[in-house]
Amino acid sequence: MEKKKLSLTYRCLRAIGLNYSEEEYGQVSIWQVIKRVYKTYRDGFLLKYVMHSWLLSPILPRKVRPWVAKKIGCHVGKDIFIGDSVKIDAGHADMIYIEDHAHIAGGTRLLCHQRDLRDYKVGDDYAKLPYRLGEIHLEKGSLVGMESFVMPGVTIGEGAIVGAFSLVTHDIPAWTIAVGRPAKVVKQIPRRDIEETQE
Repeated sequence: MEKKKLSLTYRCLRAIGLNYSEEEYGQVSIWQVIKRVYKTYRDGFLLKYVMHSWLLSPILPRKVRPWVAKKIGCHVGKDIFIGDSVKIDAGHADMIYIEDHAHIAGGTRLLCHQRDLRDYKVGDDYAKLPYRLGEIHLEKGSLVGMESFVMPGVTIGEGAIVGAFSLVTHDIPAWTIAVGRPAKVVKQIPRRDIEETQE
């Protein structure tokens, strides 16, 4: 098997410890790496010091954290709630869509990338597996419960509720309640009777 010759840029990047894959990233320039490093440090500062600032604690969940999420690249609607210790996949924040009135409870992780294990075989090097990317959509009025994981490519439908400590690997339909690892729908949320709304 003929070994592919790496460009000078790739050899330099690998020499300083950056293991970019030409297959996954295409041609990467030093300038792109510098911009990425700047963004990583800026986003890291915002996530660590602004998202969890005790000085701003009264306005963190509804004002500051949504602003930080938007600043690092998430698509953020109006009047959303982000609890404490929420982890956002900052490297792929532009793949996260949080619609109006969505709630993300404390400790939740939103993950837009993971290793693609579909072709993983005995003897393969896990570190060389490609990544599978997928957008996350939290639709209007949905809630993700505390300490839950939302995996790549998942849509949580309008008004849906994901219970605490759930692992969301598949879409959750609108107006349902899902719990578990992996999360499964356990209840359809009923419609409000007309008489109840008129009282």
